[in-house]
Amino acid sequence: MDQKLLRIGTTYIPVADVEHASDWYVGKLGAELSYKDDDKAILNFAHQSIFLVKSPKNQSSNFYDIHGQERFSITFEVNGLTALGEIHRDFKEKQIKVEEIENRGHAGKNFVFYDLDGNKFDVWSELSPTFKEKYQI
Repeated sequence: MDQKLLRIGTTYIPVADVEHASDWYVGKLGAELSYKDDDKAILNFAHQSIFLVKSPKNQSSNFYDIHGQERFSITFEVNGLTALGEIHRDFKEKQIKVEEIENRGHAGKNFVFYDLDGNKFDVWSELSPTFKEKYQI
């Protein structure tokens, strides 16, 4: 088989209130709303399509690893440590729940943030070389 998976086109995120969550993603993260009904909202940001899907309360995309640590399922990338610091400050000013910037023992640094439903996301200071090349960054 010569065919390869080329990209992740859509990520699905559970939310309790589609209206409230889509407003949050648009207002706080700068997402572009392309569709919304009672059960879902389709957002475009970070070069992806994100579906916010109405789900029971206390449902999230987080999971627990073998050591019992709650994990995120998505890492967003920014271009360098300066950009990481700026977006971290911006998120704090927008009253987004964020953890401190940390060194995890690999290239760059990271921080974690949460949406209204407790979905946990990571931000990493290292932009993929392939992405940089493709978009001439």
